[in-house]
Amino acid sequence: MRPFQDYKKRFKLIFCILVVFLTAPVFFSFAQTAKELQNKIDQRNNDIVKLEIEIRSYQKELDELGQEKNSLSSSIKALDITRKKLNADISITENKIEKTNFKIQGLSEDISTKQNSISNNMQAIAASIKITNEFENSSLVEILLSAEDFTLAWNDIDQRISVREKIIDHIEILRGIKVELEDTRAETIEAKNELLNLKTDLADQRKIVEQNSKEKNKLLAQTKNSEAGFQKIIKERLAQKDALERELRAYESELVYILDPSKLPNAGVLSWPLDFIYITQLFGKTSDSKRLYASGTHSGVDFRATVGTSVKSMASGIVVGVGDTDTQCPGASFGKFILIKYDNGLSSAYGHLSLVKARVGDRVVRGTVVAYSGNTGYSTGPHLHVSLYASDAVGVKSIPSKSCPGRILTQPIAAINAYLDPMYYLPSYSSR
Repeated sequence: MRPFQDYKKRFKLIFCILVVFLTAPVFFSFAQTAKELQNKIDQRNNDIVKLEIEIRSYQKELDELGQEKNSLSSSIKALDITRKKLNADISITENKIEKTNFKIQGLSEDISTKQNSISNNMQAIAASIKITNEFENSSLVEILLSAEDFTLAWNDIDQRISVREKIIDHIEILRGIKVELEDTRAETIEAKNELLNLKTDLADQRKIVEQNSKEKNKLLAQTKNSEAGFQKIIKERLAQKDALERELRAYESELVYILDPSKLPNAGVLSWPLDFIYITQLFGKTSDSKRLYASGTHSGVDFRATVGTSVKSMASGIVVGVGDTDTQCPGASFGKFILIKYDNGLSSAYGHLSLVKARVGDRVVRGTVVAYSGNTGYSTGPHLHVSLYASDAVGVKSIPSKSCPGRILTQPIAAINAYLDPMYYLPSYSSR
């Protein structure tokens, strides 16, 4: 028969294990690391706020320039300010990348701490259960007979029950830690995906800055840094644009298409293509359409958007066409464009882009960034042009162009009555 003092020593050992492992605080070193990482994240957030203020000042300058007469000096100045704004955009993205890296580092530390906590606690619980089982292998009569004081024996038996209950409680706590661990792992995966997207955005932004520099050099070479040369080019492009527009209008007027309204979706099915919406030109006959377009009508909707603004798919669908009309008929049409055929029976063309991300055949969902706004093609300033069509009537087609002799123009083309008013299918809008 084991002496009663042996049982008391075993209980003391169980309590020591529980105190050390089951109620241990979070490691101080990790707390310090977490605080340091949070300080670094806060610093990046402060840097981003400062850069956003800088970008707003550049945007104000660009807006003011847009009110001035189109001249070589204003165009060069706009390109220079745009480059500064784009570089500020790049700095913001770089700060977001570093901030996300710090976040991932902190999550990794948190995962490691939780894993160690689970491992240590499981070992402690296993050891406690083993000792408790040995204690329970002795009969109650044996325990009572070995004790000098029955009251003390009964107290220690109660204590044994209490230990078992504490072990069960801590097992539940460990289950909670395991759930938290799984959540932290999911958050880490999300942060890593965000990091990949930011790195892709950074690469795109650098391409746009490079294009900006090339555009400035090209403009200076074409005009020979002469205002008279600049105005001559503007006049030639306007004449070519008008001629091309009349040519396309005549071609599209000959296309036979019977619009079936039953194949079109209800109003409001599309989302905005930009995060911030300011409409500068509506669809159809407007106050500016007669002055700006040979046909007297505007074939889409124009949105204010500085060079490099993310352009998103308005619904889920397939990219069916991308191209650049400037390679065939410089400064006369869409410039860089993308055509998306949505699942709902509508298709949209985005024009005057600086960079197209998506490729033909890509499956996109609502909100996917497919391109960046720009100032390519015939454009009096950076903006996004959106044309909307009945899907079964539009396609990217190639036609010989009389306006650009010897060139074959490739762009979205549809019958006149297949053009739709984008505003009917977009969310409600009130000008401000």
